[in-house]
Amino acid sequence: MSTFINFNGKVLPAETAVLTADNRGFRYGDGLFETMKVVQGRLLLERYHFERLLAGVGLLQFELSPFFTAEKLAGQVLALCKKNGHQALARVRLVVFRGDGGLYDPINHFPNYIIQTWPLPLRDDKLNENGLEIDIFPDGRKSCDSFANLKSNNYLLYVLAALYARKHQFNDCLVLNSHDRVADSTIANLFYCKDGKIYTPPLTEGCVAGVMRRYLLEFLPGAGFSVEEKETCREDLEGADEIFLTNALKGIKWVGSLGASTYGYQLAARVHREIARESIY
Repeated sequence: MSTFINFNGKVLPAETAVLTADNRGFRYGDGLFETMKVVQGRLLLERYHFERLLAGVGLLQFELSPFFTAEKLAGQVLALCKKNGHQALARVRLVVFRGDGGLYDPINHFPNYIIQTWPLPLRDDKLNENGLEIDIFPDGRKSCDSFANLKSNNYLLYVLAALYARKHQFNDCLVLNSHDRVADSTIANLFYCKDGKIYTPPLTEGCVAGVMRRYLLEFLPGAGFSVEEKETCREDLEGADEIFLTNALKGIKWVGSLGASTYGYQLAARVHREIARESIY
């Protein structure tokens, strides 16, 4: 079955070449992206995704047009899922980037975008039976400026951390910031539990502003959980009772081990049950 992409509002065969060698997204990582989940024709956490996207587009000084809105983009995402036959369960990637030009002379500042969809083979939002095995990436550090919170097209640090994780047979790796504190993981935000309280690094620590992270920070206090944003070092995690990772595609996944430290998942399971009742999956 043929598949299609959406390039700047036009539906094209997936194999169509749409970038030139002068593209600034390719040359400089000049852009950002969203990875989203569609279930039964519904875009999950839609508002959170597009609020983050549009905030990032503003931060990167793109010039917006009436055609680049959350409503129009969401409609194009769902239309492409339907065109590709992926509307039952899909992963969606929406990439926004500046067009052609050199470092100091872009042709313009209008956002270009590509939407791609892939079918997901099965629902991956259940709590994992076996805890993830993770460690800390020893090389490279994230900055703690406002750009660090973007899902930027410049993803090199996370790429290398993911390669390190695969080489050492970990499920994921945590990434440190310039203060040698924990920012996030290669594909997720970090939460940990100690004495019945849940903690997560604040955005000022350089983590990506994850949509599931934001949702949990808004939802959990009203569901009876104690949650606090807190600077986090390795010693905090080694002394934690539980650790879990979150992202928009996989939801909540508990960590079984970090190096030599091992963890349970009682509180993570409670959080997962509460989120499942909200039908955000």
